[in-house]
Amino acid sequence: MQDSHATAVHALQHHFADMEQQRETSTFGMWVFLITEIMFFGGLFLSYLVYRLSYYDAFVAGSSTMHTMLGAVNTAVLICSSLTMVLAVHNAKMGHRKLTVVFLILTMVLGFGFLGIKAVEYHEHWVAHEVPGPNFHFDHPDAKHVEIFFSLYFAMTGLHALHMVIGIGLVSVITYFTWRGRYTAGYHNPVEITGLYWHFVDLVWIYLFPLLYLISHRHGGH
Repeated sequence: MQDSHATAVHALQHHFADMEQQRETSTFGMWVFLITEIMFFGGLFLSYLVYRLSYYDAFVAGSSTMHTMLGAVNTAVLICSSLTMVLAVHNAKMGHRKLTVVFLILTMVLGFGFLGIKAVEYHEHWVAHEVPGPNFHFDHPDAKHVEIFFSLYFAMTGLHALHMVIGIGLVSVITYFTWRGRYTAGYHNPVEITGLYWHFVDLVWIYLFPLLYLISHRHGGH
């Protein structure tokens, strides 16, 4: 317990009165950052909805090509990764260093799994010439507007994947410092705020999945 207190005191930055103020400030800072991210993705979601309403048939045709099973598997993978992250944060609070490392590693493995499945989907679209650009081809009367759908699809899922890569990078750093004993029951806020970022990335996908994969299946998609 003394070691935990000593680590917490050592981690206290000079411009904070105590560890509680430092924890609350860093957590608040992460929430402010996440609000800016919500506005960023919110703009993309709004663009998608406006275009979908404007070119409904084209967007239904485009979204009907989505591989629903792979999307569902990826959704399950991210939900599991949120669980492992919660367990990592819980064990960090309890001062269980080894268990924290184990759950952080599992979180990264699931993150890599998500990216791998996404890469398979991207490859399928590439082979089918559904990637916007000079080689784009889609058998539909309004193929030009179907291309807009795929442009938004790759923009939104690509940016989400980039956030996932950044999240894995953050978790890897936190894992390293956890293994080195930097975080204890008295000082573990970096693990918590990294968890907040990870949950945000997972939450974005929870909205992307039905928007891109499921909506048009009510209208005869496959």
